[in-house]
Amino acid sequence: MVATMVICVLLAAALLVARHLLLARRGSVPCRIRVGDGAWRSGVARYADGELHWIPLLGVRLRPRHAIARRGLVVSRRRELDGGLVAIDCSGSTRDLSLAMSDDALTGFLAWLESAPPSAYLDVA
Repeated sequence: MVATMVICVLLAAALLVARHLLLARRGSVPCRIRVGDGAWRSGVARYADGELHWIPLLGVRLRPRHAIARRGLVVSRRRELDGGLVAIDCSGSTRDLSLAMSDDALTGFLAWLESAPPSAYLDVA
């Protein structure tokens, strides 16, 4: 019984350490996501190679659940949420989704969205 409790505590501690390391990585920001009319889910957004990877905070896997391509992404609406978060509605090459983050993180997201070099969006056969 005691061994089972120790194993559970160690697994929970490992999960917390992994999530802390995920948040501490450069280019990672706390971010909530809502796909379609679903519920808001908390996670971490990380910029990687022209995509925004969203990783849920709760879960065992540390792999991205959503990969949002910068190419063709359109921000259509901005609104304030509770807790000092700003939500934006996005559409384009991905299914309709909403992202919620702090003002500072939103500024970084919009700068990332606009900073692609002009040749990045050319389809060359």
